[in-house]
Amino acid sequence: MCLAVPGKVVSIDHRADPLTGLIDFGGVRKQACLEYLPDVRVGEYVIVHVGFALQRLDEQSARASLELFGQLGLLEEEFGDAWEQAERQESGSEVR
Repeated sequence: MCLAVPGKVVSIDHRADPLTGLIDFGGVRKQACLEYLPDVRVGEYVIVHVGFALQRLDEQSARASLELFGQLGLLEEEFGDAWEQAERQESGSEVR
């Protein structure tokens, strides 16, 4: 399943083409394309689907959605086990 998941913009690479940023999805961090939201700022929440930030979301709604997705096991289904991913990154075999 491929969800549209809310996440917090942690950093933005303004030199990248296309514009990209690092998004935190409740502890799992992934790169996403920000071209559809070129004026988004670090600290804002966005909804990401298949690697593209599609719209802004208020923090309260984002946190509620992330909590619900976590309870339903959808975040693990979408991103895999965060501890396992961190272990792979440390060993040099990053999951993408």
